[in-house]
Formats: sequence, C-alpha cells, structure tokens
Amino acid sequence: MADLFAPLAQELGRIAVSRPLGRVVSIGAGTLTIRGLHHLAALGDRVAIGGPRVMGGEVVGLTDGALTVLPDDGLQGLGIGAEVTVQGPAEIAPDNSWMGRVVDPLGRPLDGRPLYPGAVARTLLSPPPAPAQRRRLGQRLSTGKAAFDTVLPIVRGQRIGLFAGSGVGKSSLLGTFARNLQADVVVIALIGERGRELREFTEFVLGPAGMRRSVVVAATSDQSPLLRRRCALAGMAVAEHFRDQGLHVLFLADSVTRFAEAHREIALAGGEPASLRGYPPSLQHAIMSLAERAGPGPEGAGDITGIFSVLVPGSDMDEPVADILRGVLDGHVVLSRQIAERGRYPAIDLLRSVSRSLPWAATTDENELIAKARRILSSWERAEMMVQAGLYQKGSDPMVDQAIRLWPGLDAFLAEDAPAGGLVGSFQRLQACLQS
Repeated sequence: MADLFAPLAQELGRIAVSRPLGRVVSIGAGTLTIRGLHHLAALGDRVAIGGPRVMGGEVVGLTDGALTVLPDDGLQGLGIGAEVTVQGPAEIAPDNSWMGRVVDPLGRPLDGRPLYPGAVARTLLSPPPAPAQRRRLGQRLSTGKAAFDTVLPIVRGQRIGLFAGSGVGKSSLLGTFARNLQADVVVIALIGERGRELREFTEFVLGPAGMRRSVVVAATSDQSPLLRRRCALAGMAVAEHFRDQGLHVLFLADSVTRFAEAHREIALAGGEPASLRGYPPSLQHAIMSLAERAGPGPEGAGDITGIFSVLVPGSDMDEPVADILRGVLDGHVVLSRQIAERGRYPAIDLLRSVSRSLPWAATTDENELIAKARRILSSWERAEMMVQAGLYQKGSDPMVDQAIRLWPGLDAFLAEDAPAGGLVGSFQRLQACLQS
C-alpha cells in the first residue's frame, strides 16, 4: 500500500508552502525582464510565468535587480505585471516504470497515460564520471547489421556519430540499433523532430519489440529552443538513471544538429555573440559536455553506449557541429546521398567512416579481413570512373581486377542484416564475399 501512494507522496513533498513572487516589467523580442527575484534565481533556473495561461521559462541573463527570461512558448497574452515564481534548477525524475513510454523533456507523458516521477530528481547538467575512475571500453556488440558487426564494430561504452544529410536513412538505422543492438535499456532523444513522425517512429520504426525496452524523450520542431535543447539533456539524464543501476544503456540522439541550433537561439537571447558560422562560442562546450556523459561508467555502475546523429548539409563534414562532435567521439559513420540514390541502405560510405574500437576489438584474422575489404573498396573508388567509361583494360592492375570482381558482393554485404550466428556469422559472410 505504501508503494501505491509513493508517487503521490513525492509530488506532495515538492509543493512549497510559500513562493516569492516577481513581476514582468518588460517584454522584448522573445525575452522577458523580471524584477523582484534576482536575489533568489540562478542562471539556468526554471520559472513559472502567470497570465491567461501559465507557461514555463528559463533564466538566461542576470543583472543586479532583474532577470532575463526566455519563455517556453510564445509571448501572446502576457502583459506587464504578470506574476513569476522561481522553480529552481532544471531537473527530471526518471523511474523504471518509464520503460515503453514516450515523455516530453519536462518528464510529462505524451502517450496519454499517467506517468509517475521517480523518487530522486536528477539535474539535467550532471557531470560525467571522473576520468580516472571510468572503465575501459567493453566487448564488441551484436548490432543486427552485418557491416557494424564486422568492418565498423561497436563496443560497449563506445560513442559514435552518424553523419548524413536529410532523407538518407539515419532514422531507419537508429531504429535498427534500437531493436537489435545488445543493451538492457534504450533511451532515445528525438530533438526537433516533425510532429507527425513521432508516432511513425515509435509504432513502425521501433515497433512493439523496440518500445518494450525503450524510453523515448521527444520535443517536436514547433516547440521552443528551451525544450528542444532540454530534450537531449533530459534523455541523457534518463540514461544515467539506468546506468547507475548497473545496466547497459543504449542512448540514441537524433539529432545533435538540432540541439546545437536550439543552443544557439538560447545563447543569442542571453546576449552571447555569434561566431563559428553563426554559432556561439559556448557551443563546443555544450556538445562536448553532452557527449562526455556517455561512455563507460565507473566501477559498480553500468555503461552508456551513445549514437549521435548529425545533419550534414551539403555533405560538409567540416561545418561546426560535425567538426566538434567528430573530434570527441570514438568513431563516425558517414551516410552518403550518392549511395542512397542508387538504392543501397544503409548508405554507409565505408572509406569515410571509422570505428576507433579497432584494431583491438577484432582478432588478427578479423582485422585482416577488414583491411582487405577497405583495400578493395578503395581500389574500386579509384578506378570506378575509368571502368564505367570503358577506359580500363583488364590486367592493367591486379588490385583493380580483383575489385571489379568482388565489389558487387561487398557492396551488397554492407546493406545486409546480420546472418544467423551473430558476430561469427557476419565475419563468415564477409569472408565469403571476399573469396567469391
């Protein structure tokens, strides 16, 4: 009986007996100026703003006497003198009962069913585990895709990035990982997604099997930059909740680019200057802090294997978000629009992709197979234009001759689901492709 009423008791315990009030004194271009709370609020605190409808907001600037607040919603309906209360630091209280649920960045249910908060609230900006206490990367994981079982292995606690333009198959590949990659729990942060895609992703891409072990945190594209940025942070806090129980968590973020765009809007509203092609200087720290929270945990805790998708406009891998994230991750996978246009999914460009778990994540024989596959693809890429134009003469280069013979099977292999036999079966299939 005590457990039945525990969530209610927790909610009652969070209710304050009294709350100091501030007032809106100025309404600017997307921000509010609040007086009366500057001695109580801190940068990043949440506030509740009264009016015809109560809305949330976040403190993005402080002066001696006033707060600058960025509201969660539009400013329509607000007037001078509206009441404001400080709610404290941004937090979320995950619970094990959230498995199979879809929640928003504030921890509210999006699937129409009651949702109980956990007993302990977690800050959205938790520090990563102490570097000297973190374990090394763990064992190689079965992923459900032959390419990631072999030439681009993912190991427990690794952090990789999926770099691609829009419509190249990132979401489908993330769904494959959510359904098949070895993990106890999957936490998916859908940042700035189109609203119509949420149900499609949960019901068809994830499916019932994927949802059973997943928590989906979603903020749609029409929501404020505060909620879109908070989506990634809340998703990571939920992943840390399960990691601290000793579980292996797969964290999927789609996409870090939208997280960065939301951070830019918030930083500019707070007065930070633009640089880095319009992004503020604080972007690098924000992205690195998010990525560092994933990875191996300390002794006694679990691990967070992180997969972060990045929208790369025009295949520009040197744009700020891609460049920052690529430098802090343990590998990156490039999805090519040219490969997708000829119908091969996932459209992995193996020669531009790398897993930093190699070579130690594979045996000597397996590393030799991986190196041979890369040599063949490199030879084909070098000679493809000549072959297609009919300018190559058979026998001119033994490696090119071998590439012409083996490339069709190897290209098809990169799109295959993992065969029966798990990791061993995938390597046997790769070996067969390289001997045909």
